[in-house]
Amino acid sequence: MPTLQFLGASGGVTGSKYLLSSDRARILIDCGMFQGRRESEALNWQPLPVDPASVQAVVLTHAHIDHTGYLPRWIRLGYAGPVYCTHGTADLCAIMLPDAGYLQEEEAHHANRHGWSRHHPAEPLFTLLDAQRSLRQLRAIAYGQTVEVAPGMRATFHPAGHIIGSASVTIEVEEARGRTVIVFSGDVGRPGSVLLADAERPTAADYLLIESTYGDRLHPPGHVAARLAEVVRSALARGGMLLFPAFAVGRAQELLYLLRRLEDAGQIPSLDTFLDSPMAIDASEITRAHREDLNAEAAAIATADATALAPRKLHIVRDAEHSKAINRLLGPGVIVSASGMCTGGRIRHHLHQRLPDARHTVCIVGYQALGTPGRALLEGARELTIFGERVPVRATIAHIEGLSAHADRSQLLDWLEKLEAPPRQVFIVHGEPEAACALEDAIAGRYGFATCVPTLGQTVTLAAGSATDVHEPLVGRVT
Repeated sequence: MPTLQFLGASGGVTGSKYLLSSDRARILIDCGMFQGRRESEALNWQPLPVDPASVQAVVLTHAHIDHTGYLPRWIRLGYAGPVYCTHGTADLCAIMLPDAGYLQEEEAHHANRHGWSRHHPAEPLFTLLDAQRSLRQLRAIAYGQTVEVAPGMRATFHPAGHIIGSASVTIEVEEARGRTVIVFSGDVGRPGSVLLADAERPTAADYLLIESTYGDRLHPPGHVAARLAEVVRSALARGGMLLFPAFAVGRAQELLYLLRRLEDAGQIPSLDTFLDSPMAIDASEITRAHREDLNAEAAAIATADATALAPRKLHIVRDAEHSKAINRLLGPGVIVSASGMCTGGRIRHHLHQRLPDARHTVCIVGYQALGTPGRALLEGARELTIFGERVPVRATIAHIEGLSAHADRSQLLDWLEKLEAPPRQVFIVHGEPEAACALEDAIAGRYGFATCVPTLGQTVTLAAGSATDVHEPLVGRVT
């Protein structure tokens, strides 16, 4: 009988990894890096309870680092097999993984130079070269195509509407006892995205894993564009710069497109807008190229005039010197930079420069994991530690919730409604404990499905009826 081990995104939203084993093969679904709190990031350095050489395949749901960022280290530790993903994910990994390797090296170098790391010397989890080498093992598969990823295991990718290339993955496991179908939701996109087509909903599953990032809440009512216009106009009145810490893939492109639509509608003036993230710049090009992921309106615009997906006065900032020059600008203007949770990248330099000045505005437009600087800003922190220095927070902190690329509780419930029969078990993953438990209750209440919130390291046997624990978890169940 197949077994499933939860090696990440269990009890939290990062580090997504699921080891699926049958009597013929082992595969890893997602290979993500833990992010956020120090104790979470420390898990990246702990060896996984499986030999990489014993795994036949890796299957990726999408390119975000919490789903792919451990891949270079996994391969460095001995994994030599194929890595299956969609075409869009392959293209995004080609920019995201090397960028992550570069940032790992830069962070270690900076820590050693300034002596703020707890480890001496500080070392990167993986290097730029490790990341570049990992790309050789990617195997791109089209949506809807079924491929045998390992003996007796077939995978089919379905659009998930989260970012370019994002997919929910159906794995069919054939054993002598019969066939088992497991659906991995990946990250389910919010329906009605200004850029992306809606997620495809599953129709059949013996077992199903569903993310729960927003499992305990609903997205606020009202039009996001109106709130964005309000934030822009308020920042303009203060005369300073408006900073958007934005995920380089997905959020940055959606934000730029919304700003352009507001300009075209006359709701905001055309402001100098600096896209200060080489990865976001590349991701914007990839977005325009993968029209199969876009909704009908955005696909038509990308075909007719790709520049109409961004503000008129867009400035592309690739090199570090140009990025530093932005710091001399007082405003008004807009800076879109990564990372989205303010954990790394150029946005940290801009925050270091702008947070102490009350003229400036920082607008949070995405999910902020516990322990991240972005979460601290949302919770009213009076200061942040950036590059080992305490930086006072005097800038205005704004928040736009409606730009989330994740489905909320109601939308996740709707994503399940086309299942033709109840799954034997629904596993609630990729959420903070409160969110996961709330979604578990909601699924049980609406559908009556058997549900479980697995713990980190827990292994279950996928058999008829409810899944059965076969090993103790690494940590106790969080309720």
